[in-house]
Amino acid sequence: MEKLWSGRFQAQSEDWVNSFGASIPFDYQLAHEDIAGSIAHVTMLATCGIIANDEKEQIITGLESIDQQIAEGQFDFTLAHEDIHLNIEKALHDQIGPVAGKLHTARSRNDQVATDMHLYLKQQVGMIIEKLNNLQQVLVNKASQHVETLMPGYTHLQHAQPISFGHHLLAYYSMLSRDQARLTESLKRIDISPLGCAALAGTTFPIDRQQTADLLGFSAIYDNSLDGVSDRDFIIEFLSNSALIMMHLSRLCEELILWSSFEFQFIEMADQYATGSSIMPQKKNPDYAELIRGKTGRVYGNLFGLLTVLKGTPLTYNKDLQEDKEGMFDAVKTVSVSLDVMAGMIDSMAVNVETMEHSTEKDFSNATELADYLANHGIPFREAHEIVGKLVYSCIQQGIFLQDVSLSDYQAISPVIKADIYDVLASRTAMNRRNSYGGTGSQQVKDSIKRAQAALAK
Repeated sequence: MEKLWSGRFQAQSEDWVNSFGASIPFDYQLAHEDIAGSIAHVTMLATCGIIANDEKEQIITGLESIDQQIAEGQFDFTLAHEDIHLNIEKALHDQIGPVAGKLHTARSRNDQVATDMHLYLKQQVGMIIEKLNNLQQVLVNKASQHVETLMPGYTHLQHAQPISFGHHLLAYYSMLSRDQARLTESLKRIDISPLGCAALAGTTFPIDRQQTADLLGFSAIYDNSLDGVSDRDFIIEFLSNSALIMMHLSRLCEELILWSSFEFQFIEMADQYATGSSIMPQKKNPDYAELIRGKTGRVYGNLFGLLTVLKGTPLTYNKDLQEDKEGMFDAVKTVSVSLDVMAGMIDSMAVNVETMEHSTEKDFSNATELADYLANHGIPFREAHEIVGKLVYSCIQQGIFLQDVSLSDYQAISPVIKADIYDVLASRTAMNRRNSYGGTGSQQVKDSIKRAQAALAK
């Protein structure tokens, strides 16, 4: 089958070579954007007097018909036409005849594909922002149910200090807020039109690039035609932002996996977000959390793959840039589904409140309370720290905890210690005394939830 660009060529590649070079197996996903860009382009060509109005109408009618066929699954994408642009152009030629050839006036596939990807990412980033908002709302809702739920806070995966479970969940709300802010900021660089840059140097036709940008809803146009056709920074930025999102989700998944284990028993995943074993009847595995954790590496790979592709490509377009799409499509799908699954897991998980609270009572996470108590009674903190450290060691030797030490033994350590020490050592007291801004005290957590709800309402 003769290709639309075959005029200069005397021989055709074999099918397996054509298959290697074709991008239609994945860039068919740009069909709607490609048609939208073509409609804007042909409208501009008519406005500028480059083609006749009746030719414009024929082309637009044909493109709209093809768009409908694709939407209904009735369009036959073929490897013979190698990419989405030529597949649509060939179908348009078959439908309306030679006038279809005027569509490509003052345009190259180089600025055409770049336009498609800008349009695609603009829409997909908006969708991902909405999914981030949804997950944030789920986290805030769950946090509001567990303001008073005690759990151990960890450093080095060792019990550190008692905290509110709601406070812990809100840490992920904050991470996702930064993710959302980065994506929103990136839209400034996605929302730029390269259409009209042509192959690399612009065009001799009297086109109006601002008109096509306006028709497509772009807020700006590329100032330099070379940059317009070769820039893929906006995709790298998206992949980088996606990697950060997945890293945050993976951290939370790691905690869900730990918390749902027999050793922790802090939570239980809903049945629809767990699987069983083919040999061990008792198993309930957190597979979906593990999948998100695993797919994080996949998104990292997409980022490093494109960075590597671009590091050695001279200006302007090179066939290497065909490798910009699969990773982008994959990251969009992976991040989107992961956000949905995570929202479902958090919303449906059962929290074992008593187990969490009990775990803060049979440990030494209240040791800092005793050190602070001594410091508040005039003992230098470093001295207080050493006193408590030695007492913790003594308790470990005896198989008891700080709240089990008798008052007489406490007063033998320091006469400043009074009977109120037992209230100070209580986990809930320890949590609520941390009432500094952003701390784990109940009132601070409630205030954080109010701020989060107000932000989400915007």
